[in-house]
Amino acid sequence: MPLVPLEEARAYVLDACRSLRPGPASLADALGRVTALPVVSGEAVPPFDNSAMDGFAVRAADTAGAPVSLAVVATAAAGQAPAVGVGPGQAVRIMTGAPLPPGADAVVMVERTVPSQGGASVEVQISVTPGTACRRAGDDLSPGDVVADAGVVLSPGHLGVLASVGVTEVTVFPPARVGVLSTGDELVSGSGPLQPGQIRDSNRPTLCALLVQAGCEAVDLGTVADDGPAISEAFRAAAECCDAVVTSGGVSMGDFDLVKVVLDRLGEMRWMQVAIKPAKPFAFGLVGTTPVFGLPGNPVSSMVSFELLARPALRKMTGFPPSAWARPAVAAVADEDLRRRPDGKTHFVRVVATVGHDGRYHVRSAGGQGSHHLSAMAAANALAPLDDGEGVEAGAAVSVLLLDGP
Repeated sequence: MPLVPLEEARAYVLDACRSLRPGPASLADALGRVTALPVVSGEAVPPFDNSAMDGFAVRAADTAGAPVSLAVVATAAAGQAPAVGVGPGQAVRIMTGAPLPPGADAVVMVERTVPSQGGASVEVQISVTPGTACRRAGDDLSPGDVVADAGVVLSPGHLGVLASVGVTEVTVFPPARVGVLSTGDELVSGSGPLQPGQIRDSNRPTLCALLVQAGCEAVDLGTVADDGPAISEAFRAAAECCDAVVTSGGVSMGDFDLVKVVLDRLGEMRWMQVAIKPAKPFAFGLVGTTPVFGLPGNPVSSMVSFELLARPALRKMTGFPPSAWARPAVAAVADEDLRRRPDGKTHFVRVVATVGHDGRYHVRSAGGQGSHHLSAMAAANALAPLDDGEGVEAGAAVSVLLLDGP
């Protein structure tokens, strides 16, 4: 089977995956979700003119020729309507956030004043201009302003702004429910002793964690033995209760694997040999309308395949803009030789990326580059794609995908 370029494989997957139906979410549940509709403010923020600091509300003209003495006629506290206004030669003691009394057009910070004995008057030590230390109504938002446009990934700051205009619910794309299924008689979980031929299932917890990191809801479907009817039922049930399914193993060409047999019978699958290393074998298709991602069984291959092919599609499904589908790519410098052999594939080298004194990213190998070297993959925080050839020498420019980026 000819090798499939990575870009072709990714385009094929993205084209088949549709965005999920948006729905309402409370602000408490909206963090990290993507808005499906613009949110428009129905009121002004702040809703009234108020003081930006503790001090004295005054008429700016009365402070000309400071220092001057003004009569203190009232105190204005936050959360209360002004009791009296400010007339010529007068001042009102005011707290941060309190409404500006009628007649006042400036605030003098308390540090530049000296109150008299008993507080009946105050000496203002500086002159101020109209608007000093005042926050005007609508200075942040006015009615009709767009608070959050469609396609915005909601941050804590966004949620605060939404709350400030009285929004309690927002229309967002839901997190994709993604089932993670392992198959094989050789797989075991837990800490018990291994029997001959058994291995511990590391792919399932790894993929569940990657899904959560991608903004999805991971559904651990457990392990299914090498039994055709059991595998068929597991995939059928997963397709009914999940928005997508991720499985690992049994996608290499030439393997007699029950997963391949079952998926070919249940859906329309495309089995590919992608021109990358690791993670060359990959399968994708639909069981009904549910996308199924068949990842390689080797632990590192499974992770790399997820990053390059499954993650972008799942991010698309959950409403993220195209710029946020893939991991961020940055320019870097190789601090050591990153060697490879020509084989017609792009190699994704697991590297550790750090920011140097020059402000640029610098990378070095994270360790063993075999598809079974999971410890090196765990140490890596970036992938360095190397085009077909001999690799790059120390000091060369490389592009890397940051795995710990947003």
